[in-house]
Amino acid sequence: MHAASGNRLGTSHPRREGPVDLRLVPPALAAWATAAVMLDASPQLVGGLVLGCVLVAGVLLGGRGSRARGGWASVGGGVPLPPNGGRDRTPVRGEPLSERPRGRAPNVPKDRAPGSAQGRPPGPARSRAAGARYGWSRTTGAAVLLCAAAAGASAGLHGADLRRGPVPVLAREYATVTAEVELTSDPRPARPKVTGNHMTPDSVLINGEVRSIAAGGPDRTGGAAGVATRAPVLVIVDVGERESEGTRRGGGGPADVGRGVRQAWLGLLPSTRVRVTGRLAPALTGGDRIAAVLRLRDRDGRAVPSVVRHPSAAQRIAGRLRAGLREATDGLPADARALLPGLVVGDTSRITPELDEAFKETDLAHTLAVSGSNLTIMLALLLGPPGLAQRVERRGLAPRLGIPLRTTALLGGVLTLGFVVVCRPDPSVLRAAACGAVVLLALATGRRRSLIPALATAVLLLVLYDPWLARSYGFLLSVLATGALLTLAPRWSAALRRRGLPPRLAEALAAAGAAQALCAPVVAVLSARVSLVAVPCNLLVEFAVAPATVLGFATLATAPWAMPVAKALAWSASWPAEWIAGVARTGAALPGAGVDWPGSWGGALLLALATLVAVLLGRRLLRRPWLCAACAALLLLAVVRPPPLTRVLTGWPPPGWRLAMCDVGQGDATVLAAGDGTGVVVDAGPDPVLVDRCLSRLGITRIPLVVLTHFHADHVAGLPGVLRGRAVGAIETTGFAEPVDQVAFVRKEAEARGVPLVRAAAGERRRLGPLDWEVLWPPARQVPEPEGPNDASVTLLVRSAGIRMLLLGDLEPPAQQALARSPAAARLGGVDVLKVAHHGSAYQDPDLLRAVAPRLALISAGADNPYGHPAPSTVAALEATGAVVLRTDRDGALAVAGTGTELRVAGD
Repeated sequence: MHAASGNRLGTSHPRREGPVDLRLVPPALAAWATAAVMLDASPQLVGGLVLGCVLVAGVLLGGRGSRARGGWASVGGGVPLPPNGGRDRTPVRGEPLSERPRGRAPNVPKDRAPGSAQGRPPGPARSRAAGARYGWSRTTGAAVLLCAAAAGASAGLHGADLRRGPVPVLAREYATVTAEVELTSDPRPARPKVTGNHMTPDSVLINGEVRSIAAGGPDRTGGAAGVATRAPVLVIVDVGERESEGTRRGGGGPADVGRGVRQAWLGLLPSTRVRVTGRLAPALTGGDRIAAVLRLRDRDGRAVPSVVRHPSAAQRIAGRLRAGLREATDGLPADARALLPGLVVGDTSRITPELDEAFKETDLAHTLAVSGSNLTIMLALLLGPPGLAQRVERRGLAPRLGIPLRTTALLGGVLTLGFVVVCRPDPSVLRAAACGAVVLLALATGRRRSLIPALATAVLLLVLYDPWLARSYGFLLSVLATGALLTLAPRWSAALRRRGLPPRLAEALAAAGAAQALCAPVVAVLSARVSLVAVPCNLLVEFAVAPATVLGFATLATAPWAMPVAKALAWSASWPAEWIAGVARTGAALPGAGVDWPGSWGGALLLALATLVAVLLGRRLLRRPWLCAACAALLLLAVVRPPPLTRVLTGWPPPGWRLAMCDVGQGDATVLAAGDGTGVVVDAGPDPVLVDRCLSRLGITRIPLVVLTHFHADHVAGLPGVLRGRAVGAIETTGFAEPVDQVAFVRKEAEARGVPLVRAAAGERRRLGPLDWEVLWPPARQVPEPEGPNDASVTLLVRSAGIRMLLLGDLEPPAQQALARSPAAARLGGVDVLKVAHHGSAYQDPDLLRAVAPRLALISAGADNPYGHPAPSTVAALEATGAVVLRTDRDGALAVAGTGTELRVAGD
């Protein structure tokens, strides 16, 4: 092919490059699989595997060598050459003289070989030639076994690090220790999670290595008389409790100390060594690269880090660059301020949970994880398009500045190294850097580049260097996405161009579709959900990623030296960054943005088969434009899900619904219909995604009022999902402002969106369209003071179309008894619908249940919740009053429709 092209290196046309070289793929896959399995294996099993692989590989190589001696050798996949090494072969037409073998007999025909008039070996030699055709297979088998042996040995050594030394022993005893820990990652704030009615404490997470450890506290000199070791740990610094205490007391004191501790930890850089005192515990799940969890609680100042060795010079420079980038983006709008550091260096500390969820829902999370695309953009800026890198007409900054090719490759290597240091060696960063290094080496030596071998080499080297990458989902997704871009995308792009699509659009559509096809099964395992908007969202942000990345890196480089220039560059980069965030938010807000899918490897296999069928059918559909348009319209309807069409197809929500209880897990979220697309929301549940999805299915776009009955997390943590993309008039809350951290959370969310906060009090009456309601509890002055937030829950008596509904929040027996003695007690009897208090817990006042005597009792509880909600005694007491009891943990979302005389209820 190269000779036919007239160029010693061949042309850049893909059809002139010959078949794809896949010889490195089996060894890379073997090393990957072996490393993933051997990390937990015993030393005996690892040793046996390594020894067995080496012995079998030796036998294969020895057999191949004996076949090659005395006969025909196999070169290039089984093509036989004469024993004299080819000196008598006929030159190929057009071949440069420098490429011809010396000592050739030019008059020997090319179809002739010694010993045969037809150019074939005689009988015995012919059998040897046939056996030689398997030489490549023997070599490949030996390479696979040797790579598996090397990966097994590396994985065995890395896995043994988690089991040897004093750290695992002390962790099993939950011992309090004083340790010197070297940080191996950036400190990061933990994402709050709802556990019961509270959020997890405000914590800082850090990966590190214990270098010295001693049981108990520090000695009298303040040092730790420890044992030298090297064990990876996860450090968790809890500071939330002190902050809450200080806030409750009105500020100052412990809260300031807690914030100071948090900032002290967040300001540390990787490679810093600190001395701390904390409690060790075993890792909750196996298969991670940590030997134990070291938990530090901020009591008596013991959680304050004591630095015993400062970070390395490289990390200080990287930290200065990252800090400069954050400073330069401080004045930008919220989304750009959060997104730019993530796009450039993977710094996601400013990404809010809501924005992070939007990126996950639209499969755009890869833009926040620094990967090969970031490095590719920067290398392309330096080298120009890869197809022209070795040609005279090459482009990029380097040739414009007159920099020679090999010097350009050296500069690319320096850029790659700096990229890894600044962005931190995460799996995707390491994969991108390794693949880029192989490509740059090929460029510097003047040889043709082959990206599939480069990717295989990168995988092999990285797995041997760090076997834990073999179990990293991020690493798997990165390799799959790159493989899709190198194998499927060019073919799909060519097929689309043949059918009339513009080249740029065909390339973009093929790249997004190929990456989604290979990565979607793995994403489904992680999220138990398949995004239907991933491809269009990736297409819409593709043109904005490159300018945002380039301008972001320019901001990063100039911030330490010229902050005004850096701020101007950051302002320019904010426009594409805002666009990316807007696409993610809009795509995630669509009712049909995704569908639930089994979150298991069986579900992944099922999705892979479905994708394969869709691709095969798609090839036929492309020949029928009208059928393609019809399928696109159906997909659009499935994503947008217009409420009238959804109601016709699914029956949900039922026509004329008055109240809907959303299925949000272990929490409460109720919607009262107040007109077309309008509803009053009572509580927001624990999960923003679930409540947002419920409101979207109900077609709610306007919310005049959100009522938060009390501030427990299972009622307020989903507030961002209620506010997302909807017009909200006000938020009404109880006057009992505890727990303080969740009160602060509600105030922060309301302030960020400009929604006023008002306080509910008994006697308040409101009317909205067909809906009117009265606040029954809490009184303006609750005497005695409630024991907790539950007894201060806002309680509503609602009327709609003749249906009377009582919503009790989480009232417990003391408040229920006080409510039964209040002036409103006369209006409680004979209600149609009761929202049972506190998820149907056993703490109910039986007298109130008998007085209310509802026709229908609704309980919001999570499936398999650890609290036993709803309690069998409560269900029995309700049924004894003649009520029909329905519950979300078994019946799903519930909707009440009809009138006071004809009550209907439907489950989703």
